[in-house]
Amino acid sequence: MNISKRRLAIAGLISISLVAAACGGDEETAETTEAPAAETTAAPAADTTEAPAADTTEAPAADTTAAPAEGGELELAAGEVFVTGSSTVEPVSIRVGELAAELSGGDLAVTVEGPGTGDGFQKFCEGGADVTGASRPIRDEEAQACADAGIEFVELEVAFDGLTVATSPANTAIECLDNAALYALLGPESEGFENWSDANDLATEVGSNYVPFPDAPLVVNGPGEESGTYDSFVEFAIADIAEERGTDEFTRADYASSPNDNLIVEGIEGADTSLGWVGYAFYKAEQGRMKSIAIEGEDGTCVAPTDETIADGSYPYSRSLYIYVNTASAAENPAVASYVELYLSDQGLIDQVGAAGYVSLPPDRVEATRSAWSA
Repeated sequence: MNISKRRLAIAGLISISLVAAACGGDEETAETTEAPAAETTAAPAADTTEAPAADTTEAPAADTTAAPAEGGELELAAGEVFVTGSSTVEPVSIRVGELAAELSGGDLAVTVEGPGTGDGFQKFCEGGADVTGASRPIRDEEAQACADAGIEFVELEVAFDGLTVATSPANTAIECLDNAALYALLGPESEGFENWSDANDLATEVGSNYVPFPDAPLVVNGPGEESGTYDSFVEFAIADIAEERGTDEFTRADYASSPNDNLIVEGIEGADTSLGWVGYAFYKAEQGRMKSIAIEGEDGTCVAPTDETIADGSYPYSRSLYIYVNTASAAENPAVASYVELYLSDQGLIDQVGAAGYVSLPPDRVEATRSAWSA
């Protein structure tokens, strides 16, 4: 990365086009690889921009040699890197870290944690991490916190995800839902609903096409408010109806929330009439334990999350995934720059993204990400 060139200013308004979308979120687990965290230093603020939406396809498995984005052999610097943030992005970051260790003979050591998008931004903007993953764009107040602390960063789109609403495979009564149904079942006015059928009147009032619901226990599992997947779900399913009705843009509070996606999967599997939401990769890896619920789009068609529907944007809950890099850390610690270069190589953006269960960016979005890093 050429740090002396134009930087992206964090004070600017960040506009995001989510095409293939959810950990904090989405989304956050506590799994880490073992290596001490690298120090970070403060730098002045910078702007971020984002590429437009596009179609994408997945690509084949990774080679055993490292190569940079533009071709040729990539030399990895020795050192330590600390990555925090979204548990949705965490599996990709771990895989890239493991590849870095393998290709460097252990000289490049990367520690990855996944406490959640929101918690990750907090740590990152305090100078406590070199890189943070995010399942949503940085918020204005988070960017301001970075600016106040003198943290300069670059935003890099790395993959597409599809926030997946799921239930138990035993729940044959539910195959597709619309936003109105999800608002009635999981929104702020659903507090205290213990059965699916308790939401019938509210769902009818807000215009759902999927009432009546079954008279069966409603057991809800999902990420907590620290998660970017929580934020994405609120944006997709709750926010518009809440605004129309003058209610808070939150989910109900009385459900089993966890920053650990694996625990959410266990909760969804554990009740025959469960309801919950996770990132697509966690659903894809555990399809035998969960059943995805199709989401009704604007044209009334029910669309299930697949690689294809996430890639072409037809799945209504598609979104982008990101990493944010402390540019001062990258300039002062060659290991950070090496890790990001590997992340943005074909081995990262194609091989490791696909291996983690997400959808790779199309060529124009890959080029935009690499251009943002090299600027």
